[in-house]
Amino acid sequence: MVAHAVASPDKSLVLGKATIRAAQELELSHAALARVIGLSEPTISRIAKEGRGIDPESKAGQLALLVIRLFRSLDPLVGADRQKRHDWLRSHNKALNGTPAKLMETPQGLVLTLAYLDGMRAAA
Repeated sequence: MVAHAVASPDKSLVLGKATIRAAQELELSHAALARVIGLSEPTISRIAKEGRGIDPESKAGQLALLVIRLFRSLDPLVGADRQKRHDWLRSHNKALNGTPAKLMETPQGLVLTLAYLDGMRAAA
């Protein structure tokens, strides 16, 4: 019996695609995503259009993983409702003392927003 090797997907390509998808669902422009994960806007465009990857071990890759986690934490809380997701991200949040979409533009704000969402999910 001959075993067929299954090629594992390139982790950087998977992360690039998942990050672009999460950004689309969060309605983040390429410019906003670039600010959040620390890449240039042209690089984000190449990832989106040419299917380029993001190295999971890089700082941008680590931040991209947090963006994906943020989307996955927010989605169940808003019932996959695009409008609610949009409103939550772009409205002032008293607990966070800021607007989540704006807070996400710094690593500290991204982690704070994600921790808040994780806490909300745990309470639900």
